[in-house]
This record gives sequence, structure tokens and C-alpha cells, in this order.
Amino acid sequence: MKQILPMTTTKSWFSAKNLLVFIILFFVLILGITLNNSSNLENFLEKKTEEYALDVTFQLANDIIKQFESYKANINIITTIMPLITKDQDEIWQNLQVSRIGGASAFDKVKFISRKEAPDLPYYTFQKMLSGSDNPTEPTIYYDDKQNLVYRKYAYHDGEISGMIIGVCNKLTFQSLIKPKSFDGQAISFIVDHNGKIIFAPEKRYSDLYDIATSEQILKSHFELKENIKKQNNIIYTIEQDKESIIAAYNFLGINDWGLLTLLPGDILSTEVDTYRTNTMLILIIASVCFIAMILLTYYAYNKHKQELEKIAYTDSLTGGLNKAGFIKKYESIVPISEPNTYTILLLNIKNFKLINEQFGEIEGDKTLKYVYQKIEKKLNLDEFVTRSEADNYFVCLKENDKKIINNRLDAILEDINLFDGEKQSTFYRIDIQIGACVISDPSQKIATILDHTRLAYSKAVEKETLSCIFYEKSFTEKLLKEQELNFLFEDSLRNLDFKLFLQPKIRLDDGTVGGAEALVRWMHPKKGLIFPSDFIPLFESNGKICQLDLYMFERVCNLMAQWQRDGRELFVVSVNLSRQHYFHQPDFLDKFYEIACKYNVPTNKLEFELTESIFFDIHQFAQVKESIQKMHQLGFLCSLDDFGAGYSSLGLLKEFDIDTIKFDRQFFLDISTKKSKDIINSLMDLSSKLGIHTVAEGIETQDQVMYLDKAKCDMIQGYYFSKPLSVPDFEEWLKAQK
Repeated sequence: MKQILPMTTTKSWFSAKNLLVFIILFFVLILGITLNNSSNLENFLEKKTEEYALDVTFQLANDIIKQFESYKANINIITTIMPLITKDQDEIWQNLQVSRIGGASAFDKVKFISRKEAPDLPYYTFQKMLSGSDNPTEPTIYYDDKQNLVYRKYAYHDGEISGMIIGVCNKLTFQSLIKPKSFDGQAISFIVDHNGKIIFAPEKRYSDLYDIATSEQILKSHFELKENIKKQNNIIYTIEQDKESIIAAYNFLGINDWGLLTLLPGDILSTEVDTYRTNTMLILIIASVCFIAMILLTYYAYNKHKQELEKIAYTDSLTGGLNKAGFIKKYESIVPISEPNTYTILLLNIKNFKLINEQFGEIEGDKTLKYVYQKIEKKLNLDEFVTRSEADNYFVCLKENDKKIINNRLDAILEDINLFDGEKQSTFYRIDIQIGACVISDPSQKIATILDHTRLAYSKAVEKETLSCIFYEKSFTEKLLKEQELNFLFEDSLRNLDFKLFLQPKIRLDDGTVGGAEALVRWMHPKKGLIFPSDFIPLFESNGKICQLDLYMFERVCNLMAQWQRDGRELFVVSVNLSRQHYFHQPDFLDKFYEIACKYNVPTNKLEFELTESIFFDIHQFAQVKESIQKMHQLGFLCSLDDFGAGYSSLGLLKEFDIDTIKFDRQFFLDISTKKSKDIINSLMDLSSKLGIHTVAEGIETQDQVMYLDKAKCDMIQGYYFSKPLSVPDFEEWLKAQK
């Protein structure tokens, strides 16, 4: 079954994915703001266009008015010089022509018409003109049917009207005058009267947008514009027509009832701005698309790189499967959402794996680790996974809760491991695995707690030296908490002398006198009360605090013996227990014990160290233990082999180690009714005697045991038959009673 990396989940809001969404939303916001600004810009341009059109048409109207004034001034000049001219018609005309050539006239054509020389005009018509409402002193402006601008003014001679001066401005000249110089040829101007009738119009359309008919339609259909023209009010007016806007600007000229009407497109200014705006929007969109594409590519590359990093971060380089971090991540993605009692975590440890490395080398050891991983993984089902945690430890998550099923599956895994099928290796060896398990009753518990529970169960398997799977129980944690509490209380109890010295006497069988005593510790806590040795001795053995306790008890013994010396009492050998932990923590530990004995001036030959037989079987400490016994004798101390026969005692110990006393474990004497038991005890006693080693039988409780050991020539007896362990005051009273 291939190992699948768990899907990555992020708990932090600030992730690459969220950042990408934020950037896209940011650009959408910018685009929205730009569109809104464009809308505002359009309104602004519309207003500015009207203002600009009004300014330009006002200037154009002023130019036209100035031109009208120029024509007026010109015709006034001509009429002024007329009295200086003789009545000869030819002379008048010649002078007029000369004046025009000389630049005195702004008209395209100037003519003098007298009454006599107006045959085409009926006399009454001419008279009507003369008697009309015209101001005889001011020029009159009108237009003919060809849209030529005509100026006329009466000429006088000797105080009488002699005729009329007519100045004509050609249609083309005037069309050029009213043509707007601005707006890039897109505007068109007309001179209209107060009714909106067109008086002067351009010769042709300057724009595809408008023609004369259009302007007339505009005046007819837009009452507000027409009314302002009638009232001769200057106005700027925007007209929406055929889905397009037209700006109509009207300026009164102050001549007759004429005004200048200019029509231009409503987007005259915004066209270029629209192009610029469109280009800007296009650039912005392209830039946004490119930027978002770049972000997407970066995000893709980031995710790919992240997956590669995760693969590295969550993969065990040796097995190619999940490492511990990957195991935890996958656990957290599956188990917390499951029902209670669905999954079980197991810790599998290869027993004595160090021996594989030492015997076959690290390369073979690594191959074994990978091989075991593959065998475990092959037996897993869907939603089950495994990791090599540390060195030769494997955590396995099984989707099981039945202990029997779990044990059957473990048996199948262990059987498959030891088949070594398909393995090409020269050496095969038995792989034993110790296992702890924890059924997950509460999926909401943190994985660290579950793993701790699994380790506790595994530690029980190690403690019991069993290959059976040990399942976690609540009592394991309770014991752990109790041990933590004891560890916390230890230092204060040492300072407060809460550890009390108790003594159990050793009785000589030959005369029934006290031949010695064993120093035992009792923890009398002021709040917790009596704490049994079985509760704290193994704990302090495991964490090394037993070394401090041994020194403490040794000093209590020396202090008591010094007191006995001061009281004149006869000293006997007192034995104290010596933990194997001293060999691990401080090789020259005997020096401290010797210093304490000297401090209290206690003879070292009255002090005996009791060593448990387990010390002698550690191959790494064999030489060190042998040297320490020799040093004990050099310093004058005695040495005793404790609990002989409780474990795997060997007679070889008696040959290799120079011990002074053997303490036979109580197991030897539980059944002394059979001949075989008696023969073994007799043989051991006889052997010890021949080797010059004293013998002590401990745990003696009955008279039959005492009588038999007396016959077997055992040197001393220790047990409840004579006395239980006693406090120092009680022990001293007991001694008095014995005397």
C-alpha cells in the first residue's frame, strides 16, 4: 500500500491562496474605482465642453461684431468723403474705386446710386426708401436673396440727399467670417434672426453631423432654445438627439435682431479623452491580466515548491514513507473527525536492535528498518498509516478497536516480517518486537497525549519483558502522575530528613547474637504519610535519584554508628544497599562514601555494601564492578551479593568476584520439604564455607526454616522470625531486650 501524503490545510487566514484572492479583489476594486472616475470624468468633460463652447462661440460672435463695426466704419468713411467729390458721376465712381484699391474700403463691392441713375428702381420705391423708418444718419444692414451682406447709407450733397452708398460683402467672404476657427472643423455656425430663421448659412456642411435642415429642426423642436433666441439671451444648450448629444451655443450679435447659433458635437472634447481613457482602461486591464497571470504562475510555482518541501518535510529519508511530522499531520486530518473508539495507535519497537547494528553493521541495520517498515505498510488497510518515528520505533495507526483483532493483525505482521520472503541477504535473524497500544476513545485529544499514552503502554511491555501487546490503561497515567509527585517531593524530603533509617537485625545461628543489621529506608512524609519503598525505589532507580538517596542513607547509618561509639556500644556490621546507577553516573563514587565514613570516624570494616545480582550481569559493567569490589576492600569496606537466586544467578559470580557475603533470596526457603531443595541449599552452604564467604538467609519466617538452616550451617538469618525492620529507637530497645 503506497503511502499518501495528507492534504495540506492551513489554519492561518494569511495564506498564499487568501493573498491571491485579496490581490484579485484589490484589482477589481481598482478597476471599479477607475470606471467610477471615468463616469465622473464624463460628467466633468460635458460641463467643461459647454463652458469651452460658450467661450469660443462668444469670441467668434465678438469677432463677427467687430467685423460688422468695421463694415459700418468703412461705409461711414466713404459717405464722409462724398461731399469732397464733384457731381460728375464718373469722377465719383473713379474716386470710389481708387479708395477701394487703396484699402479704404472693406467691402467686396461698393456702389453709389443716385435718383437719376436708378432706372431700375421706381421713383416711388426710391422715395419710400428715403422716407422709410431708416435712420438717415446710420448705415442700414440687410442681406439679399443670394445671402450677400449689404450695407447702405444715404449720401448728401449741399445738405440734400444725392443718392445712396451701397457696400456689398460677398457671400463667400461672409461665410468664411462665420466659420468657427476652433473645434477642428466639427462645428457649424449660422446667423439667425429672433424667430430662428437662418439668415446666413455656410455654403456646405462642415460636418457629417449637421445641415441646415437639422438646425431648423432643432430650433423648432426645442422650445427653451427658441425662446431664449427670441429674447436675445446668450445660452448654451445640450440637446440629446438620435442617441447623440449636440451642443447649441447662441450669442446675440446686437445687430438688427441677429444672433450667432453654433452647433457642435457633445463629445467634441471627450473624443480624444475617450480614446485616451479607452487606451488607459485597456492598458490597465492588460496590466491587471498580466499581473494576475504572474501571481497565478507564482502561486502555482509556490504550491509546487510547497508540495516538494512538504514531501521533504513529511518523508522519512530511510523508508521513503511518512516521517513523524507527516504521521501527525495525517492523523490530525482523519482521526479527530472520526467516531470514538475507531482508531488505535501502536508503538512497535525492535527488541535489541542495537545488537543487529553491532553484529551486522549499520548498513544491514538500515536495511532491516526499511524492511520492517515495508512489511508493516503492506498489511495496512485504507485510512491506516505508519511511520518510523525514532531509530527502531514505529508508530502505526490502525482502524481497529477490538484487542483480539489487533493482536491477530499484529501476529500476521510479525509472522510476515520473520519470513524474510524475497529478501536477498546472507544472514537471517529473529526480529522480536515489543508493542504498546492506545485505543482512541476521545478523538478530540491531542495527538501528543495519545502518543504519550502509547509510550506508557510500551514501557509496560518493556518492564514486563513481554512480546505481547500491552494496551494503555488509565492507571498507567495515574501511576505516572504519582511518580511525578514523588519526584517533586524528593529534594525537600532529603533536606527535611523525611527519609527515615530503619534497621532489620541479622542473627548468628551459632550463638543467637546480633551479627549485623541491614539499613532500610522508609519515607515518612509530613503530609502524605508513609510512602512504601515499592512506590519510590523503582522510580528513583530509573531516574538516577537513587544515588542521592544511597548517599543520604549511608550518612544516616554513619551518623548512628558514630553515636553508638560515643555511647560506648559495641559496633556490628551494618549493610547498606548500593544501586547499580552509581556505575552509570560516577565511576569514582566510592570516594564519596569513604569521605562520609571518615567524616563520622566510623570503621569501614563495619560497613558493608549490598549489591544486587543484576549488577553482575551487565557485560558493559563487568570489569567496572570487579574493580569497584577490589577498591571496596582496599578502603576497608565489606561487600555482599544480595538476592542470590532471585534471578539468573550463576556460580561463576562466586569465582569472578571477590565478595564477602552471600544473601540467599527467600525463594530458596519457601519450600524446604523436598530432598532436592535441601540438597541444593546444603551444597550452596558447603560451597560458600569452602570459599570463605559468609552466608545470610533472608526472609526467614518460620521455626522449621531456622532449624533447617542451623543444620545446614548457615551463618546468619534475617527475617520476621526474629524481627521486622525497626526504627532506630525501636531497634535500640530491641537490642536491650535481647541482652
